[in-house]
Amino acid sequence: MAPAGEPRWRDDELVMISALEHWSYCPRQCGLIHLESTYDENLFTLRGQRLHRNVDLPGDAQEEGVRRVRALPLFCDALGLTGRADLVEFPEGIPYPVEYKSGSRRPHSHEALQLCAQALCLEEMFGQAVPAGAIYFHGSRKRVAVAFDAALREQVPESVAAVREMLAPLGSGS
Repeated sequence: MAPAGEPRWRDDELVMISALEHWSYCPRQCGLIHLESTYDENLFTLRGQRLHRNVDLPGDAQEEGVRRVRALPLFCDALGLTGRADLVEFPEGIPYPVEYKSGSRRPHSHEALQLCAQALCLEEMFGQAVPAGAIYFHGSRKRVAVAFDAALREQVPESVAAVREMLAPLGSGS
């Protein structure tokens, strides 16, 4: 445990929230992206980049009576997580993360894992429960709600530990 006032995690121990989705989808893909810096462009990645060009523009606006913050930096000191939320809405003051995806399908467990990790960050940052969020599929223009149940919440720290172990420098003893 780090002394009070000092970071709990070294920079090289922090896990990017996006790495959780990569790891859940395919541990090898996660290693290629986050260890080898290998990332092949294809039609799907280009669509995702185009979508996120607009989503990733920071902003804080009041729309239809709901505060909406885009590109909100996230952290969770307890887990050593860092990243950025595409969008966080605050209906009635409760954080509600929304993850944008370029496809048009229903959410899979790896996307829900990433979204739940964002919720855990928001809970630590704002000191209140975040029971649900949503995945917005740009291709179908559909928003699918995701409840953060106990099983999904337990999967986040397990996945963070697995990613951290995979990304640990050789010989670090991790």
